[in-house]
Order: sequence, then C-alpha cells, then structure tokens
Amino acid sequence: MRTLVLNAGYEPLAVVSFKRALVLVMNEKATVVERVEGDPVVGLRGACDRPAVIILSRYVRVPGARRVPVTRRGVLRRDGNRCAYCGKAASTIDHVQPRSRGGKDTWENLVACCLRCNNVKGDRTPQEMAWTLRMEPGAPRGAQWTVRGTERADPRWEPYLALAA
Repeated sequence: MRTLVLNAGYEPLAVVSFKRALVLVMNEKATVVERVEGDPVVGLRGACDRPAVIILSRYVRVPGARRVPVTRRGVLRRDGNRCAYCGKAASTIDHVQPRSRGGKDTWENLVACCLRCNNVKGDRTPQEMAWTLRMEPGAPRGAQWTVRGTERADPRWEPYLALAA
C-alpha cells in the first residue's frame, strides 16, 4: 500500500509507504485528504483507515528545478520503446548528432532506436541519411517523471497528479 504525499500547495512531492504516511499524520505533520475504505489499520488507540493521499501541514521548499536525469531506460520509456526512425520495437538508444561529431548525452539528442537502424545510421546524421524523426526529442514533462513512484498510480491520485502536469 502506497500513499501520495502533497506539498501544502497541493503539488505532488513523493510516494511513500502507508506506514510512513501514518507516522506523518499521527505527528500532525500532515492531514489525510483521501482514504482507502475497508481494511483499516488496527492499533492500540483504535482503528483508522489507510491514507491514499496526504497533504503536508507546512510548505516544503523543493531545492532547484526538478530535472529528470538522462538514462537509457528513461529515453526508451519516453519514446514508448519505439524506434524514432522506423517505428519498430526499440532496444537501443541513438545519438541524433553523433558523439564523434560533438553530440551530447541530452534529452534533445537521444532517441530510442532499433538495432537495425542504429547499425545502418552509424556515425551519420539523419539529414545525411535522408531520414526523418517520427517525433521531436525533448525532456519529458509531467508528474509521472518528477514524482518517483507514480508509474503505477492509484486511481485516487489522478486529480492531484493532473494539477502538476
């Protein structure tokens, strides 16, 4: 059981275990916004419903802009595991501007690619190959990228995650 934690301004911060959420609520550092009906938590002081969404009592300043780190898994996930050139299933990533020509490891320069297209392209640019990208690569956006644990989101979280998008 997991719980979505919202900042005092209803900004999604994190996903924590329901035990951690209960500790925050019992210490009056958070209040319950959404509950899971049925299957209550039984303790010495009685039974209480499991929290699905909690909101912090005080605003927590998030240091800096949340940047999603560039990873192979992230590029494949962003592109839906589809090749940016032919649309088939992708298993590798490709530098649009090859590293041998100064291409960097950035969201704007990396795309998911199938093994065949990656081998054919080599260290050339798509323009030299007369290929076009199926989509414009860029940094991913939305709560599912900045808030860890929202890949398998609870349906009760949707209204709160939509606010962050």
